[in-house]
Amino acid sequence: MPEDRTKAAKRPQRAWLTIQEASDLVGVSPATLRRWNEAGDLEAFVTPGGHRRFSRSTIMALLPTGAKPRRRLHDLGETPEHVVKQYRRELADRTPPGDWVRGLGEADREAFREPGRRILAGVLGCLDAASPEESEAALAGALQASARYGALSRDHDIQVDLLTDTFLRFRLPFLHELGRIARRRRLNADEAMDLLLAASRIFDRLLLALIEGYGDGATPRAVEA
Repeated sequence: MPEDRTKAAKRPQRAWLTIQEASDLVGVSPATLRRWNEAGDLEAFVTPGGHRRFSRSTIMALLPTGAKPRRRLHDLGETPEHVVKQYRRELADRTPPGDWVRGLGEADREAFREPGRRILAGVLGCLDAASPEESEAALAGALQASARYGALSRDHDIQVDLLTDTFLRFRLPFLHELGRIARRRRLNADEAMDLLLAASRIFDRLLLALIEGYGDGATPRAVEA
């Protein structure tokens, strides 16, 4: 038996990972990996049974090497104000986020806009923070605002699946704008992926806070990045 365990310990790691194994390794949700794959940003093959398999080497390449920290928006020559301007321009050109928004009265719309602005400010603050401590401080307010947005949606009888769809529709143009920044600033593949990964992790945490706020309106618990 000891000999068998020794052989098992020396067995080479599998070259292909399930979506859950890849998710655990890189620290993003399976849903995020699916979106990257469907958008063509992350390669995978699909088994005859319909399951995705990811190359271990590809997933490992997503992990930070520790050689240098992710560059801030400021370091890339971008300002939060400019990113917001470009984001809103693209958002205006896209399909409206949901009929339920247009059906609200002006006072109710403003009630939703206030946490929406805090969420956007928190995301930008995270990406432009000079330290992990500053990043978490910027995100704390955004998490509370996201929970508030969820609670408001519950109070207005918005179905949670419709709310989630709205959140994803707001997130997509933001990630597209970061992709354009990466191209404009000629970031290498690792730097571009670090930027998109950081934003995706932020949005994953905000989505969890949104759903938690929808369920009970409580202040969101701390969630691992």
